[in-house]
Order: sequence, then structure tokens, then C-alpha cells
Amino acid sequence: MNNKFDALKDDDSGDHDQNEENSTQKDGEKEKAERDKSQGSSKRKAVVPGPAEHPLQYNYTFWYSRRTPGRPTSSQSYEQNIKQIGTFASVEQFWRFYSHMVRPGDLTGHSDFHLFKEGIKPMWEDDANKNGGKWIIRLRKGLASRCWENLILAMLGEQFMVGEEICGAVVSVRFQEDIISIWNKTASDQATTARIRDTLRRVLNLPPNTIMEYKTHTDSI
Repeated sequence: MNNKFDALKDDDSGDHDQNEENSTQKDGEKEKAERDKSQGSSKRKAVVPGPAEHPLQYNYTFWYSRRTPGRPTSSQSYEQNIKQIGTFASVEQFWRFYSHMVRPGDLTGHSDFHLFKEGIKPMWEDDANKNGGKWIIRLRKGLASRCWENLILAMLGEQFMVGEEICGAVVSVRFQEDIISIWNKTASDQATTARIRDTLRRVLNLPPNTIMEYKTHTDSI
């Protein structure tokens, strides 16, 4: 079975068999939750899978950015330019967002979609990204939508098999070409970056002569 999501963990890992042991823990958690609630209901509500939904191993957030070509971007203006679309915790919540989003191939101008683990901003300076890098593939026009979908399904389905190394993915729509990239935490870990490259080649079904470039974020800054 090689379904895109077959590697998803089922979070319902037999909790009900351990109800007795867990009840004291649960009470403690309940008290903590009540305490947190009273401390400030202004806190953002955690995104969790709905009943009977298929949980993802991590929560992810979609972002969108668009900028005027030719205008230099400082990290501050870049941060102001990037808009959060929403966060999801299950396969079903992902499809709810994704089915309403414009496909990258239909975006105009200098536009980017970003899909990153919740809590990681799609910026080089973010703590999770700063020692990392990204694999970059330049695509001729017309391929971005399919490649982006294959890439993010592989990422959500944990097909890269590199533990917690994956931070997120970006598709950048430009006038002459489109660019797709996947970001990881540790640029110096060559075994991991090689495995990401090989998985990328497989899930995107890239021709053998495709040029793939690895760039560390420190080079980009």
C-alpha cells in the first residue's frame, strides 16, 4: 500500500486500554487546562484533529506572500508581506484548506505559497531554520501545480523519513519559471540532505538530468 498518507500515524494509540493508569494524569492535565484557561482566554486555541479525522504527525500552517518585483526586501518588509492562511492538524483539515486555494500555476506575478510546521515561520532567521538550508528545483512553466501537490503530500505523509529535519516547503511563482523548495533544519548533515534529495526526485518523478541545488540559509542571508 503506497498511498500518499499511509505513513501517517494514528494518534488513537490504545489510550482506552490504559484508562485507570491515565485517570490521575488526566485529572492533573484537566486542572492545568482549567488553569491555563483562567490565565487568559486570549491564547490562541490549539488546532486539533476533529472526531474520526486522521491526525497528522505535526500541525502545519499555510502562508502566502506576494511582492513587487525589483523592490529590495528587507527581512522586516518580508515579514509584513507574508500572510498566514491557516493551521491544520489532520488530513481532512488539510483538504479543507487546499481545495479552496488557488493552484500555484494560476497565481500571477511574484507570489509564493509556504507550508511549514506550526510554530516555524517561513523565514531564514527563524530559530528552526537558521542552521538549515533548502533543496531548490527550477521548473518550467506549467509544472508548478502538480509538483507542489506531490511535494506537500509527501511531506505531510512523512515520506522523507528524516525524523524532525523537515521544516517546510515553498513554491515561488515567477515570470519565466517557477521554483519549488523544501527546507530542513541542519545544512551540515549530509546524509539527511542526500536522503531528502533522493526522496524529492522520487516523489516529483523528476527526469534524471534535473538540476537540483542545495543552498544553506546562511548563504541566502
